[in-house]
Amino acid sequence: RQHVHCIFPSATNNTQPNSRTMTTAKDPITITHTATSSSFTIHPYGAHITSYATSPNAPPILFLSRDAILDGTKPIRGGIPLCFPQFGQPDPSYPQHGFLRNNYWKVVEGSAFDDDANGAGIAMELSLKDAVHARGGKWGEDTKYDCVCRFRVRICGESMTNTLEVENTGTEAFDFQMLLHTYYLVSEGKALDGTVCYVEGLKGYKVSDKVSGEEYVNDSDEPIVIKDSIVDRVYAPMGEKVGLDVVVGTGPGRKILLKANGDVDGKAVPVSGVVWNPVEKAKSMADFGDDQFNDMICVEPGLLSDVPVLE
Repeated sequence: RQHVHCIFPSATNNTQPNSRTMTTAKDPITITHTATSSSFTIHPYGAHITSYATSPNAPPILFLSRDAILDGTKPIRGGIPLCFPQFGQPDPSYPQHGFLRNNYWKVVEGSAFDDDANGAGIAMELSLKDAVHARGGKWGEDTKYDCVCRFRVRICGESMTNTLEVENTGTEAFDFQMLLHTYYLVSEGKALDGTVCYVEGLKGYKVSDKVSGEEYVNDSDEPIVIKDSIVDRVYAPMGEKVGLDVVVGTGPGRKILLKANGDVDGKAVPVSGVVWNPVEKAKSMADFGDDQFNDMICVEPGLLSDVPVLE
């Protein structure tokens, strides 16, 4: 068996849960770190983090659409959706972004913790046999593949570490992509103000613009900003770059440091970053307020290119 790990924002906790007994739950779970009063909420549907705050009075870190559907009938709009085994829909035979965000995960019993020094967190798990929605194509019911996905979350005051792990439990290797489709809240509705909402650290990356179809190398020192129309770009590392290390401006006086790394069977794999804001497209999205593009920016770390098969 081989494993793939994708750790966001940083590799700080590789501790395995004490127990692998699974508990089924459908209601959202809130985890609080008592020592710092930081907290997050995670929904078993999609193992989907919908909120994170560094203290009770601190502004939210994550954006959640006011029209998000939270009853388990469709993926949640906002927070941190999980994407695997594809990002987008390069393979049209099964749904966009794969099946992680469309199914109920099980809580790893005994995984929840609240420790002064090490923070607080929880782990969830999804076996392919329990993924009853968003399957198809080579991942359909008659698939020759098998896998188990695990998602571990840890907070400690002003830091959150998310670890998405996939284990090939079958006999056939498979190709894949994986990504955390993270929505950050931009304060004061200033997502289109490039002085306070931006992404720094992507110079030297190869850019694939999904709107214009252009491909080029970003050789500018200028930060990435959202202007007056949809932005949907994949930034792929070049050369010796492996980990993603960017600064995200999320409003006046607010910055987020995002670090991500990933590996397949212990071998480091380059981490790409996706920058997305729907702007005018928001009007065509039923679960997204027409004007809420002003309140968010997606900066999404993932393994998207030059990813080895999982043996």
